[in-house]
Amino acid sequence: MVENKRAMRMRWLWRNWLAAAVLVMAGAVAAGGASVSYDGRSLIIDGQRKMLFSGSIHYPRSTPDMWPSLISKAKQGGIDVIETYVFWNLHEPRPGQYDFSGRRDIVAFIKEIQAQGLYACLRIGPYIEGEWTYGGFPFWLHDVPGIVYRSDNEPFKLYMQNFTTKIVNLMKSEGLYASQGGPIILSQIENEYQNIEKAFREDGPPYVRWTVKMAVELQTGVPWIMCKQDDAPDPIINTCNGMKCGETFKGPNSPNKPSLWTENWTSFYQVYGQNVTLRSAQDIAFQVALFIARKNGTYINYYMYHGGTNFGRTAAEFMITSYYDQAPLDEYGLIREPKWGHLKELHAAVKLCSEAILSSFPTLLSFGQLQEAYVFSGDSGACAAFLVNTDSRTSATVRFQNLTYQLPPKSISILPDCKVVAFNTAKVSTQFNTRTSRPVVKFNSAEKWEQFQEVIPQFDATALRSQTLLEQTNTTKDASDYLWYTASFEQDSQEHQARLSVKSLGHVLHAFVNGALVGSAHGQFRNTSFTLESTVALNKGTNQISLLSATVGFPDSGAFLERRSLGVRSVIIQNSRGVKNFTVTPWVYQVGLLGEKLQIYTYEGSKNANWSSLGSSQQFTWYKSTFSAPKGKGPIALNLGSMGKGEAWVNGQSIGRYWVSFHTSAGLPSQTWYNVPRSFLKPRNNLLVVFEEEMGNPVNITVDAISVTKVCAHVTNSNPPPVISWRKSDKLSERHPGRRPKVYLNCPPRSNISKILFASFGNPYGNCEDYAAGLCHSSNSKAIVEKACLGKTKCTIVQSYKKFGGDPCPGVHKSLLVDVQCE
Repeated sequence: MVENKRAMRMRWLWRNWLAAAVLVMAGAVAAGGASVSYDGRSLIIDGQRKMLFSGSIHYPRSTPDMWPSLISKAKQGGIDVIETYVFWNLHEPRPGQYDFSGRRDIVAFIKEIQAQGLYACLRIGPYIEGEWTYGGFPFWLHDVPGIVYRSDNEPFKLYMQNFTTKIVNLMKSEGLYASQGGPIILSQIENEYQNIEKAFREDGPPYVRWTVKMAVELQTGVPWIMCKQDDAPDPIINTCNGMKCGETFKGPNSPNKPSLWTENWTSFYQVYGQNVTLRSAQDIAFQVALFIARKNGTYINYYMYHGGTNFGRTAAEFMITSYYDQAPLDEYGLIREPKWGHLKELHAAVKLCSEAILSSFPTLLSFGQLQEAYVFSGDSGACAAFLVNTDSRTSATVRFQNLTYQLPPKSISILPDCKVVAFNTAKVSTQFNTRTSRPVVKFNSAEKWEQFQEVIPQFDATALRSQTLLEQTNTTKDASDYLWYTASFEQDSQEHQARLSVKSLGHVLHAFVNGALVGSAHGQFRNTSFTLESTVALNKGTNQISLLSATVGFPDSGAFLERRSLGVRSVIIQNSRGVKNFTVTPWVYQVGLLGEKLQIYTYEGSKNANWSSLGSSQQFTWYKSTFSAPKGKGPIALNLGSMGKGEAWVNGQSIGRYWVSFHTSAGLPSQTWYNVPRSFLKPRNNLLVVFEEEMGNPVNITVDAISVTKVCAHVTNSNPPPVISWRKSDKLSERHPGRRPKVYLNCPPRSNISKILFASFGNPYGNCEDYAAGLCHSSNSKAIVEKACLGKTKCTIVQSYKKFGGDPCPGVHKSLLVDVQCE
């Protein structure tokens, strides 16, 4: 073993020597408030160092009635801080006109965090990226003369400062900063600017310095942070974003600053046409423990803890409507296991070590090339150790303080007393759960629907004209996804085999010639440009070409966002002999659809349309129906599996875009179910309106109840007992009584365990996703579990042969696997 304790101790003394200046600069204290400062070890709140776990929950991606439950479940999961972006384009849709109502009520959201006894981190930005359309910028910024976003540009800095000041003053007026007695302990300015800084050359560094000066002068009384900005000027704390900050973070850029992780991605965003990216609870836990041990981390934020829903047209380009559904709390706010439970156990284990961690930097002990220990020795004699195996293939046996420990591949064991393992990142003891959908409302007859056919604009009926093809976003001003390009031209003879070629910068295009659809095409994520080519028939005399171009969100990242272009770039028609080209001009334009203009997705607006009985499926059709709210309080969703592409509204509120026909490489839709918050509904006569671009069949749409219907747990002899049972003791032998691995099963509220689907004590094959009884199996396994669990919301079974009436196969490594149904 190699020990470098002296070097670590010297580093600790050096940081403490420099800390005093930062303590003064970082936090100011108002009467009745809390001081928030920092040094090289951690954030310090009211003089106490803090080990903090944080979770991102974005207020507009859920509804106000969901906020209390989401925050409560986060708190139950061991979360100390709720982190959120601030969404500029929601709050200032027009210059100087602000909106903080409904899902935009950030003050109510922060106050709910405070009411539940948690801290808040406010990531103002105001550029946020976040897979949010235009990175959170309001599109009116695009029209400010001479503006260059996120650079040393006076027009941009003026509006950025105005909005940042507006938000800070709003928080101050409500007393929400910790320095005023509120919950906000951190604020963020800018967002991952280092990713694009070089693109701005000499205008990048001055902008960073100006941004810091502007933020600090707002005097919030709490520290400011900048994520992924290695050179963040003092007193701003530079932080890490990513999945592996335990490996990749270069560390604070000053010995005075703590190691903070602002985005630990719990899965990944999903775009149309791509498969979901899963991240295991074990991998998340490993990186968190590694960040604490190797990078001296004392603040970790999960991005996202609850992802939610991109309602309306808020999703960035090609992003699906569901956001981070694989987070510890899923899109609907249901607990996703084992991620939620495994991280809760991790948090509890780390908190048992917090005294030792916060009072020292670790000593590194090497067991070899891929195994090591980080030992924290507190001033009061507290001791904690993190035993690390970075080998992703092979288990390891290590000797630490005269005891032997088995480390599974790619895992970290946490020893709160440097003796007994309280938690191992690779061993999941918490339950798994299964989410299902069940139709509760059907629209399965033509009589339940009415339809309205979208109208193709006529050349002479449109006022906006241009000799050139206009860029789409600068024309629609984000008022609609849709822009019609229409032109009329003369043909001296009839032509049956003319070739139409349309080049588009994105995202979707439908082409009509003389009222007939002749072709459709689309781009894809990060490759938005495409060409639509089709054979068309032309009449002798006057012909009309109409192109419906559709965006699927605006881009949200990259330098010079204000220069991005979308929409049609060229149109050429060539006759069948290939000897004559028709370059079509002039063009007339219509922003949006007629149905949008009439607002036929609302009760009042729907009266303005001439609805007809449902006929055969047609493209570019609006469909309307009504339904009663399903019984119960659980989440519900629209199953749009029978539709193609479009948007859906319930009682005038958009539940988002859908694109079911854009399949993944596995041949499946990227998203089929679309969240309908209960707060959108009335008891009866709820208006459902769907705009369908393709040939979807509304008769097969259903409203489905979403619920957790199965829970399963699997523990072995080697699983650490639940962390809650861990107690300090000087004698190792005294910790064994009552501390055995246990199966915990917990159905959702208002449901009970109705059936034992599988139970085996012995050596069952597989895991909770696929299992079978092994050669060693206690015959009374199911009966024991039924007695302990049936009819209960939750139950606990100790993994012990005594519980099951004896050892079914002495000498064999035992495990207990139980799968139950919840009703």
